[in-house]
Amino acid sequence: MDLNYTDEQKAFRDEVRSFLAEKLPSRLSDKVKRGQTLTKADHEKWHAILNEKGWLAGNWPKKFGGAGWNAVERHIFEDEMTKASAPRILPFGLAMLGPVLQQFGSKEQQEHYLPRILNGDDWWCQGYSEPGAGSDLASVRTTAERNDDHYIVNGQKTWTTLGQHANMIFCLVRTSKEGKPQEGISFLLIDMDSPGIKVRPIILIDGEPEVNEVFFDDVKVPVENLVGEENKGWTYAKYLLTHERTNIAGVGFANAGLENLKRIARAEQASGRPLIENPHFAARIARLEIDLMAMSTTNLRVVSKAAAGQAPGAESSMLKIKGTIIRQEINALTRSAVGPYAMPFASEALEDGSNQQPVGPDYAASATAQYLNNRKLSIYGGSNEVQRTIISKAILEL
Repeated sequence: MDLNYTDEQKAFRDEVRSFLAEKLPSRLSDKVKRGQTLTKADHEKWHAILNEKGWLAGNWPKKFGGAGWNAVERHIFEDEMTKASAPRILPFGLAMLGPVLQQFGSKEQQEHYLPRILNGDDWWCQGYSEPGAGSDLASVRTTAERNDDHYIVNGQKTWTTLGQHANMIFCLVRTSKEGKPQEGISFLLIDMDSPGIKVRPIILIDGEPEVNEVFFDDVKVPVENLVGEENKGWTYAKYLLTHERTNIAGVGFANAGLENLKRIARAEQASGRPLIENPHFAARIARLEIDLMAMSTTNLRVVSKAAAGQAPGAESSMLKIKGTIIRQEINALTRSAVGPYAMPFASEALEDGSNQQPVGPDYAASATAQYLNNRKLSIYGGSNEVQRTIISKAILEL
C-alpha cells in the first residue's frame, strides 16, 4: 500500500481544509477544544452544514445520497475534521444503521429512512446491550411476539448512547427460542414515541448523562419495520458491529489527542523544563506515535474492505483493540502531563452557558473528563476480551 498521497488526494485535502476554515462555526470548534458538552442542536447544526455540502455520509455510495469516497478520502476527511476540532459525526444512523439498510433493508425502508438520516428528520440510537447481555449479545432477552401486522415488544436495553435525544431506535429482539440463541434474534426499527417506551438516564463518572436505560412495555411495532428476515438479525448485527468497531478505533481522535499531548509536553513547566525533555516521558510519546502510525495503516486496509462491499472480520477486532488502547494511553499520559490541573472538576463547568470555568490552561480543561469517559472504549462495541476471542477463532482456528 502506497502511503504517500497523490496530487488528487492532496487537492482533496486542501478542499476539506478550506471548507472547514470557512464553514465550521468557531463556537462549535471552541466547545470541542475546551471539552464542553455539545447539545443536540450543536450536533444537528453541524450535520446540516455537512449534508448541504454532500459530505455528511462519506461512507455511503452516491446512489444512496452519500459522498462515495474511497478509503483514503475518508481517512483524509476524518483526519482534517479532528485537526480542526470539528464535532464528531454521530455514528448511529450514518455509520451503523445506514450500511445495514443499504445491504439488507427493503427498497421501501431504504427510500424512507436513508434520506431522513441525512436530512436530520430522524435521530437514531442503538438498542443492543441489555442487563446481562452486553458483549454476549446472543443472550438478549427483549422479546418481540408477532401479532397479525405488528410485533409486541417487551424488555429493556441499557447503555443507550444519547438515547435521550433519539426519536428512533434500532433493536435486537428475540423472536424465537428454538435452536441456538443466535438463530432466534431479529432486527427491528422502533419509533421512540411509541406508547410503552420509557427512557431513564444513567449519570456517568464524568457527571454527564451520555447513556440511558430504555424500557419496552407492550410496545407495538409494525411488521414492515423488520429489517431483512425474521430470526436472521444476528447476521445483520455482526455486519453492523464490524462498522462500529472500526469507528471506535478513532484514528482521527487519536491523532488529535497525540498532537495536544505533544503541545502540553513542549510547554514550559513550573520547573522551567518542558516535559518533552524528560527521556522517559519522551519515550512514551514516541511509542504511542509508532503504534498510531501502524494503526492508521491497518485502518486504511479495513476501510478499504468496507468500501469494496466486504464486512471486515478479525481485522476490525484488531483495530478496535489497538485503537482503544492507544486512545486510553493518550488520555492517561495527557492527564499526567497537566499535573495538578487534572484534579477533580465541577462537571457543570463544561456545560453550555455555564458561569463556572475550569481551572488551568485551556488544554487542561477536558483532560480528566476525557480520561474518565474513555475508560469505556475497551468495553463497548464488544469488550476487548471478546475481540481477542474472535481473533483467535478466525485466525488461529482454535
